Amino acid sequence: MRLTLLGTGDAAGVPVYGCGCLVCARARVDVTWRRKPCCALLEADDTRILIDAGLHDLTDRFPPGSLDAILITHFHPDHVQGLFPWRWGKSDPIPVYCPPDTQGCADLYKNHGLFDFRPLSKFQSLFLDALTITPLPLIHSKPTFGYCIDYDGLRLAYLADTVNLPPKTEGFLRDTPVDLLVLDCTHPPQHSPPRNHNDLDLALAITTRINPHHTVLTHVGHELDAWLLDHPNALPFCVKVGRDGLSLAL
Repeated sequence: MRLTLLGTGDAAGVPVYGCGCLVCARARVDVTWRRKPCCALLEADDTRILIDAGLHDLTDRFPPGSLDAILITHFHPDHVQGLFPWRWGKSDPIPVYCPPDTQGCADLYKNHGLFDFRPLSKFQSLFLDALTITPLPLIHSKPTFGYCIDYDGLRLAYLADTVNLPPKTEGFLRDTPVDLLVLDCTHPPQHSPPRNHNDLDLALAITTRINPHHTVLTHVGHELDAWLLDHPNALPFCVKVGRDGLSLAL
């Protein structure tokens, strides 16, 4: 099983429009430091699943027939905006699994084009080929799922866009060892409790409680990137910050 992080940024991305901080200035001259909307590609055997769809060039990346399904964590624009032009293409229908959010995003449900939206229920597993995919409720401003993905004795948990974890979600992840945890960490340490997204202190506390073999932080904002420049030894050895294009093999 392989997970490739196609985008690791928060809604503003890196560089942030109009920002002159060192991190944003660096990203303008060196594209390897840029962060696009949070998005990933999961591959296992011949199965290929896109997790979220916030990138604008998805139709270039994925020609017809190259994906088996799309998992949507939630319907904020930075996680679904790539679907809007894609839906008017010509191909076989593509199943899109998502939380049961009656609002969706704009008119995606009404004018779905080639997408076949299939709402999931929390903790009710989906079976795609050799993959078992379990939707886990998260804490966010819209109905949001993380996904626990089991394959051949390996377990991956992808938890973007959350602030802390619901007790049942945390308990589920503690029941069976997690090989790789990909976790929202948008902000540097905050003086007051973070809202809607984890800061670094909260993300590290979650990691300590779940105790995965490896953790990769995603949904990273430019302020966290800047803070880590000043605190290069802040992360435990088993925790790393994701970057766009990072490929993780399990």
